[in-house]
Amino acid sequence: MVEVKDLRKRFKLYKKPSDRLKEILFKRKYHSIYEALKGVSFTVQEGEVLGIIGPNGAGKSTLLKILTGVILPDEGTVKVDGRITGLLELGTGFNFEMTGLENIYLNGMLLGMEKEEISSKLERIIEFSELGDFIFEPLKTYSSGMVMRLAFSIAIHADPDCFVVDEALSVGDAHFQQKCMRRIKEFKEKGGSIIFVSHDLNAVKILCDRAILLHKGEVLEEGSPEKVINRYNFLIAKMNDEEGVKFDIEKKESYGTFEVKIEEVEFKGANSNSNTVSSGEEAEVRIKLFAYKDIENATVGILIRDKFGQDIFGTNTFHLKKKIRLKKGKKYEVKFKLPVNLGPGKYTITVAVHEGEVHSQRCYHWIDNACSFEVAGFKKEFFTGLVYLPTKVNYVEIN
Repeated sequence: MVEVKDLRKRFKLYKKPSDRLKEILFKRKYHSIYEALKGVSFTVQEGEVLGIIGPNGAGKSTLLKILTGVILPDEGTVKVDGRITGLLELGTGFNFEMTGLENIYLNGMLLGMEKEEISSKLERIIEFSELGDFIFEPLKTYSSGMVMRLAFSIAIHADPDCFVVDEALSVGDAHFQQKCMRRIKEFKEKGGSIIFVSHDLNAVKILCDRAILLHKGEVLEEGSPEKVINRYNFLIAKMNDEEGVKFDIEKKESYGTFEVKIEEVEFKGANSNSNTVSSGEEAEVRIKLFAYKDIENATVGILIRDKFGQDIFGTNTFHLKKKIRLKKGKKYEVKFKLPVNLGPGKYTITVAVHEGEVHSQRCYHWIDNACSFEVAGFKKEFFTGLVYLPTKVNYVEIN
């Protein structure tokens, strides 16, 4: 278990490097104080994955460096039952003039392993990294993906009780990322605790049991990943439009400036005329709007999620190159027609009206899980998985 209580960290900021020397020589203050963390507290239980999200400058990196012992807090405590290791900013704990093999020992000892322990795990670390003969080359010849492979291999073989992962895992090819994710899931199943920091909100939904939202060094929200991500989306919209953004406290899934308001959202299958459709059936998502001001080019979008909250498919009128001009005091209906090439199950549709390509530019109205539908049975051939991909097959005899 990890218990973090009232963590605080301050940094001295100087306008120019010479001010540091002036402060020493003249005994006068030439710096300002930046509070990176302001009383952060949380716990992570055994076998739990805690997601940490937040905008740039929220204090995420500072928090992780304290958790992994890279820097010390000014106030507060971190209690860990066992060993904590982490995959932090790419290159942390490495010497790029040394070979990959030498860095295994260097980084391993920084993570708390003895030399004998590293030697006993050396073959497994190299094998997992898939670096081959590059392990004998200096790190300065490695790509960022290769550095990540080595860093993850060392960290996960340190047999931690708590594993800390940040955006470094997003570097590299899809094959190795999937391999890392499988290893992380195995680690969790064995009772290990994980602290996962990412801007990939979908990954946070899938991997994490609980999440916290950091903003300006404070915990702004804590709870289920869906709840925290919803608050994060509102925060980003607010940061991009400090005036006029309102949050629906009652529902906690509707926010925006409300210069345009979504009044009704409906899903209908073309054949069934209901919200239960067969896989492969055509369907419509109908969105009724009311404009409270003239808007030259509004964007309307939809996002389909499965029962686990995973983002399955999203699109909007910006990407579909459909210009929407709204006049004050007028009502409109926007229809999205699409084939429901999804596997059987229950799904929700989130809708939004905003400016530009993404809702974070200026969000007029966002409604999370505005309506739902169910896929039951198949109109086309049977398939397994989340989505249907049109497939052709052929065979020939070869010598």
